[in-house]
Amino acid sequence: MLLPTEKLDRVLGDRTAKSFAKHLGLLTVEDLLMHFPRRYSTRGELTPISEIPVGEPVTVVADIVEVRERRMKGKAGSILELKITDGHGFMTLSFFNQAWRQKELRPGTRGLFAGKVGSYQGKLQLSHPDYELFPEEISDEEAKRWADLPIPIYPAASSVTTWAIQRAIGVILDTLPEITDELPPSIVQSNSLVPLDRAIHMIHRPEQHADWKSARDTLKFHEAFSLQATLLLRRAKNREQKATPRIAKDAKLLADFDRSLPFSLTSGQISVGQEISNDLAQSYPMNRLLQGEVGSGKTLVALRAMITVADSKGQSALLAPTEVLAAQHFQSLEKTLGVDLAKKLGLTLLTGQMAAADRKRALLQLVSGKAQIVVGTHALIAEKVEFLDLGLVIIDEQHRFGVEQREALRLKGKQPPHVLTMTATPIPRTLAVTVFGDLDISTLTELPSGRQAITSHVVQLSQPQLVARTWQRVAEEVNSGRQVFVVCPRIDEDDPGTDLIESGGAAAEEQLFVDGADNDLLKKPKQPLASAIGMTQSLRDLPVLSNTFIETLHGRMSSVEKADVMARFSAGEVDVLVSTTVIEVGVDVPNASVMVILDADRFGVSQLHQLRGRVGRGANAGLCLMLTSAESDSLAFERVTAVAKTLDGFALSEIDLELRREGDVLGQSQSGSRSSLTLLRVLADAGLIQSARKQVDLLLEEDPTLEKHPALAESLARIDQDQQLNLAKG
Repeated sequence: MLLPTEKLDRVLGDRTAKSFAKHLGLLTVEDLLMHFPRRYSTRGELTPISEIPVGEPVTVVADIVEVRERRMKGKAGSILELKITDGHGFMTLSFFNQAWRQKELRPGTRGLFAGKVGSYQGKLQLSHPDYELFPEEISDEEAKRWADLPIPIYPAASSVTTWAIQRAIGVILDTLPEITDELPPSIVQSNSLVPLDRAIHMIHRPEQHADWKSARDTLKFHEAFSLQATLLLRRAKNREQKATPRIAKDAKLLADFDRSLPFSLTSGQISVGQEISNDLAQSYPMNRLLQGEVGSGKTLVALRAMITVADSKGQSALLAPTEVLAAQHFQSLEKTLGVDLAKKLGLTLLTGQMAAADRKRALLQLVSGKAQIVVGTHALIAEKVEFLDLGLVIIDEQHRFGVEQREALRLKGKQPPHVLTMTATPIPRTLAVTVFGDLDISTLTELPSGRQAITSHVVQLSQPQLVARTWQRVAEEVNSGRQVFVVCPRIDEDDPGTDLIESGGAAAEEQLFVDGADNDLLKKPKQPLASAIGMTQSLRDLPVLSNTFIETLHGRMSSVEKADVMARFSAGEVDVLVSTTVIEVGVDVPNASVMVILDADRFGVSQLHQLRGRVGRGANAGLCLMLTSAESDSLAFERVTAVAKTLDGFALSEIDLELRREGDVLGQSQSGSRSSLTLLRVLADAGLIQSARKQVDLLLEEDPTLEKHPALAESLARIDQDQQLNLAKG
């Protein structure tokens, strides 16, 4: 939308502008006009006095029934006290040394009153409240219109009230030149939209409820259309870049590799592999998202793509979010390739905590081109890391990396490399189109043959017999020669756990809420969260596990220590591994049959699904036991039981989206590259988003450069510029 970008201080004055910037983050006229009401009310429908909570900021519609001035005791000055009622209760308003307000605050006057509620002598009180009075004398017709007039209620702050926002928007609307509608007239007409200028006025100044509803529908469509147009233009722009095709005439390495596999590829792996091969053959860079269930074989698809690039003498880099996962990928690729082919391809590992000599050797392999496949962590992004001919970048668990980190690795290529991002967190189709609409999307849904079923149960800590049975079950599995994961939400008793996501502390890779947990979970829990170190000792002390070898794994350990523990667990030397979420993705131990998740309510839906996917990867069926102290009627318990009821990650992703809404998803998954949605809601507006995308497709087919639609081109250029600024800020 082409709204004015003038700074607010030039329109509203410096003091008001500073307040809006500080408390609401609104800097320009455009920001303020896009600060839409969160709901609408009519007179008297705001917070009833009888329901007002002490200590909270409130707004009430009430009548003044009494006004009196009294002298303060023991000091100079006076207090003006008003008694107001809304017909359901009474409260007091107090103004210190402001007797002059009696001129307008008279008994019988009605108005809006807002402030932070206090209590004085057992009675509700607002000290120095903001207020807005209604007209004194109005006709019956005007009174009815006044009573029925929708009142916009804005997202506000204690220092910036909803009607202060309304007054400021009124000042702007009174002087606002007509807003140019960036959508083509044919689109406006075919979708029965209100003209944009009218929609902006109607959403802020509705005369009846039908006004703001039609304005909201129009502005939703504008948002959906602009979002999809931005994404599709970005994809088209990507295809204008030059990239080196990475398909060799004689794909001998890939053919030999496929013949060496002791199993057959799934039909999904074959079809997705062909999609990637087609992309690699193009002279513009691939930009594809590969999503699939835990264990669906994404890594094998990625490896075949890397071998394809190696056949063309190019290099591939696989970026993993943690050292544990990078090491696991390296070992898995080495095992899958076989010693000879791994050596021939120069398979190399590069992480931040490698010994200096090993790191130097790895860097030489990269810059010389001998390392045709390199696996690494953020260390791959370091300035000193150079490739001879980087042809393919594969980013595992893309939501764990910021946009700037992904871009830094992409720029390591002499020409833009092909990019494949992977996620084991299934994304609902509508969300995928909304967030990743500039990517081509491939999906793996079937599991390779031989994968075992996983049974899931929720165990409430309020049932001690079931908790005891949990550890008996662990002992039975160990006695049968199998292994067990036990996952805890924090490292030790000093680790706050719930603060990790904010502090970026020592175990940032083990943040609890990467896929969103409830706000109520951020409060201090009733009992201490389980810690990996503490639980290790507790399990060792259990008589039922007295002959069990138990080890600990967490993010504060050095890379050498972590690698040693994982190697011994993979070799079967460790029976029970007590860990934090460092084992969330990628870790593959076929003999592990049980996953116990402590304080399961502290994790999000996709995290629980990911953790569960670590078992049932071998010959034995998997069992996941999720222990929780959450109350049976809580949202946290609902989330855990939802995971227990289904193994379908795509169904869970829909449930996850419904439980926590998409604002968090967009913010987390894109880390500054996409704006959060304003009016659109991914699930509720799925049809609208799909319709807008089809219409954008048709428009760009007819006018790829938008030469015939300059207003739309200007609007989208502004959006792209804003996103680039956000990206630059990190």
